[in-house]
Amino acid sequence: MVSGLLVAVFVAAFSFEFINGFHDTANAIATTVYTRALPVRAAILMSATMNFVGALTSEKVAMTIATGLVSVQLGLHVILAALLGAVAWDLFTWWRSIPSSSSHALIGSLIGATIVFTGGTEHVMWEGVLRKVVIPLFTSPLIGMALGFCIMRVVFEAFANWKPHNANALFHKAQIFSSAFMAYSHGNNDAQKTMGIITLALVGSGLADPAAGVPLWVKLFCATTMALGTSIGGQRIMRTVGDGVTRLEPVLGFVSETSSAIAIECMTALGAPVSTTQVITTSIMGAGSARRVSSVRWGVARKIVSAWFVTLPATMLLGGTCAFVLELFLG
Repeated sequence: MVSGLLVAVFVAAFSFEFINGFHDTANAIATTVYTRALPVRAAILMSATMNFVGALTSEKVAMTIATGLVSVQLGLHVILAALLGAVAWDLFTWWRSIPSSSSHALIGSLIGATIVFTGGTEHVMWEGVLRKVVIPLFTSPLIGMALGFCIMRVVFEAFANWKPHNANALFHKAQIFSSAFMAYSHGNNDAQKTMGIITLALVGSGLADPAAGVPLWVKLFCATTMALGTSIGGQRIMRTVGDGVTRLEPVLGFVSETSSAIAIECMTALGAPVSTTQVITTSIMGAGSARRVSSVRWGVARKIVSAWFVTLPATMLLGGTCAFVLELFLG
């Protein structure tokens, strides 16, 4: 039987995934829109389609969330608290137009809620958190930046004798494919966080078998909700990622999307939830600095980087607070 608390978890999960849509999924198409490789509506449709495909491809990241972070069966109110904490953080950073990580907001909030629920830290699988969250948190942006820089240098050498107009025309078309790859990799990693949380709630309610993986309807639910969020609110974050870090041209958009997609796919293969926001931003920075270091707006970049370090501790506090309040009301 479906309880009222489980329904509340579904509603909170819907809200988180919707906000994730206009907070994170926008990054998959930001460079394409700002270089005018695709109009906004076409880019959103393409992104939604590729997110669907990506979301149905793998379950490694979802199972990391569902089984690899905490070693205790959580009550539904704890899962609800984790979602509420992540939603609060995402709304705040969206309002401030800061491309922080929805992924790490959810994980930090889940850890904080678990600590309050259990009264200690022993049920947090810290080794798994370190391997699957903390290390990828720092390495994936660095990989994105390094790939962006290196691929951009290769492109400069390969197309050095091309006329700028012809090169721009080529990469203008090529960027459609690179943004599709980026959207696919986003679905293959980022769309799975909420899948993992919903699966965690279903298993805790006795409505799903953890050995069976993520139910198909959960995958479709998350992919659809994320696409809807992208279509409604994504342009605020697009402005910061798309043109706030450096001036974008088709070649830079192609390189940054390709390098970030490669970095994300590497992390997905390891089952590590990473932030599309972080990786696409640092890929743009790497590609932009390969052209000219001064072309990167490092002031904007510093604002983004500072949010990365704050997200985990801030959301642990938010998740813990939400769990404490819910326990008071629910007894």
